[in-house]
Amino acid sequence: MSESVNALVIVAVVVWVVVRQFLAQRIDLDRRWWVLPVVLALLVVREPGLLDGRHPVAAATLLGADVVVGLVTGLGWAVTPRVWRAPDGSVWAKGTGATGLVWLGGVAARAGLYSAGAAAGVAQGSGALLLGLAVTLLARGGVLMWRARGLEPTYRDAGRVVISPAAARKDRV
Repeated sequence: MSESVNALVIVAVVVWVVVRQFLAQRIDLDRRWWVLPVVLALLVVREPGLLDGRHPVAAATLLGADVVVGLVTGLGWAVTPRVWRAPDGSVWAKGTGATGLVWLGGVAARAGLYSAGAAAGVAQGSGALLLGLAVTLLARGGVLMWRARGLEPTYRDAGRVVISPAAARKDRV
């Protein structure tokens, strides 16, 4: 993909994902949450120019740092939303103020990495950002699914839904 197309994909995915985080959304426990991050990572890895050939060590270091920032951002993003089980048994999540702070921290860290690379003369494409985003989405999806599956299940008693006391308390972070 060209750099302009990559930039548009990055902006579109980030805006779509961030806006959805602050709306209550149902979590489908059977969904293949890992597909989008894996597809993004495969698109990045198969494109040439991920690393600057003139500065391979610095470029690989920056790419590794961006992956670590993506991992930390994804983990923070996964533990900050409120997750709860509704009376019908469905699982829901909604981002909190801490979720927004995690996003801002991730953006600031990536801006710092980009600035450091620019100061060192390392050519940086959008591939590193896309790979970092893929890692972020993968970490977030995995931990959020783990949290959602750990909620106490509801059960039916004589046709009515009964929520266990532990499930009645909403998971607050």
